[in-house]
Amino acid sequence: MAATMKVEVKPNVKPQSEIIHKRSAEDDDGADIVPVKDAKIDRSRSCPYLDTINRSVLDFDFEKLCSISLSHINVYACMVCGKYFQGRGNNTHAYTHSVFEGHHVFLNLLTQKFYCLPDNYQIIDSSLDDIIYVLNPTFSDAMIRKLDKNPKLSRAYDGTTYLPGIVGLNNIKANDYCNVVLQSLSHVGPLRNYFLKEDNYKHIKRPPGDISFLLVQRFGELIRKLWNPCNFKAHVSPHEMLQAVVLCSKKKFQITVQGDPIDFLSWFLNAMHSALNGTKKLSSSIINKTFRGKMLVYSRKFPNAELSDAEKAKLSLEEEYQEQVADMPWLYLTCDLPPPPLYPDESRENIIPQVPFATLLSKFNGVTEKEYKTHKDSTMKRFQLTRLPSFIIIYFKRFNKNYFVFEKNPTIVNFPIKNIDFGDLLSPETRAEHKYTTYDLVANIIHDGDPGKGKGSYRCHVLHKGQGKWYEMQDLHVADILPQMITLSESYIQVFEVRKDIPNPFYKPKDGVDLDGNSQTEISSDQMEISADLNAGEQRNPNHVQPPSGQDDKQNFTDDIVIMDGDDQTLTTLL
Repeated sequence: MAATMKVEVKPNVKPQSEIIHKRSAEDDDGADIVPVKDAKIDRSRSCPYLDTINRSVLDFDFEKLCSISLSHINVYACMVCGKYFQGRGNNTHAYTHSVFEGHHVFLNLLTQKFYCLPDNYQIIDSSLDDIIYVLNPTFSDAMIRKLDKNPKLSRAYDGTTYLPGIVGLNNIKANDYCNVVLQSLSHVGPLRNYFLKEDNYKHIKRPPGDISFLLVQRFGELIRKLWNPCNFKAHVSPHEMLQAVVLCSKKKFQITVQGDPIDFLSWFLNAMHSALNGTKKLSSSIINKTFRGKMLVYSRKFPNAELSDAEKAKLSLEEEYQEQVADMPWLYLTCDLPPPPLYPDESRENIIPQVPFATLLSKFNGVTEKEYKTHKDSTMKRFQLTRLPSFIIIYFKRFNKNYFVFEKNPTIVNFPIKNIDFGDLLSPETRAEHKYTTYDLVANIIHDGDPGKGKGSYRCHVLHKGQGKWYEMQDLHVADILPQMITLSESYIQVFEVRKDIPNPFYKPKDGVDLDGNSQTEISSDQMEISADLNAGEQRNPNHVQPPSGQDDKQNFTDDIVIMDGDDQTLTTLL
């Protein structure tokens, strides 16, 4: 019996890779065949949707939250329409947007990586680097050193030209009082250089649940955007920065309600100082290094005038009525304007009073006394400056509020723009310890209009060192201005910078040590340290006392002049 042979017929199955190669060849009509394991990498580097990116609608100045869920977590920006959406996986808002709208290129705002949806692969292309730089500008040490020497204009993506640092800020509703302060601080060299490099402060640790460090992060982002030479547009929106201000100030300063720039400046400097973990030491903070000076406050209390001579003589022997001396730090100096005339002149025209700047500064020469009255007694005080910082902030007390009306003093201050010698306010011994005492104006804040919240407006003048020109900025309005026009305005806050090219002729270093040189030398980015301070007082004072941190030190520091105000731990001075 013949053995039957069983033949197994195998189907002619081609390998999967060969099928894919054949389909690719058919679809691409003779295109090069790409191995399947390299297909994903090739697609990442040759995304077909890159030409759909619309840079003209991209705006990274607003708060990074999903436009649908309002979530801050895992937010992506659509590169076609500019909207923010959450997520990247199936059933997320970004995925749904890509399917229904046909928008495929998205940018993760945290990781700064591009993705194509709904295919969900990462896009790697060097042509997208300009978008990443606009999202998060970075500066090297060499770039920072050239900022004050570069007179060249930059061209934005929309074709407009602008100067880095001279960029308008959006007025969302009533935040012009914040804009002028932020613009002025952005031209304070050491402060700007510190925040241009995120490495200077990103490693600072704060207690869990503390939100004050958000203020530092947002201010650094704003400074880098203001000085970015590669912006897509010639203006910046401070929306994220102002959101942090509203949150950290517990709505004391808002976007929709106009506030006082000096109140905002006082709170902002102290809040930044506190968020940077500083102490009362001079070198513990970029705020202290840049703005903090010192003065001696001499105070003499007088008995009530209604007391008899015997009672006055008895009280004058008590220690409370002897002259007290306190060494106080300050962040800005308050100058009191003389009251305007009550009646018009002979031609029945109102006189615009004028006062020399030197007359106002004589308050701090250690000789001029001023009386401070209370319902119980009176105190005569005089102020003697003992240390000049590298930047001096001057505040002119232009507004007065009483029970009936809120008044504005229209007095014009005649001040020079260059070569102001603050050494004349120092004692001979203190003046000999300062290597530099000559200052130049770098920023000037003005109030226009009637007094009262929401009735006037604020603008500022800033000096661009690269071009040597002055510019006037009021929200989005930016224009150059003659230096002669600056002195004609109703100045409210001024910032002066020390000049290193004019040495103090009375300078005498002790034992070869520069006692003041350390406080007035250039602060390099790698030498800057972190810092902190407490909130400023509600009531403005002539020397703006800056209290130290720490409960024990705070109590000792505030025994003579500073008192505690209730549960909110606000420090209010009696000056």
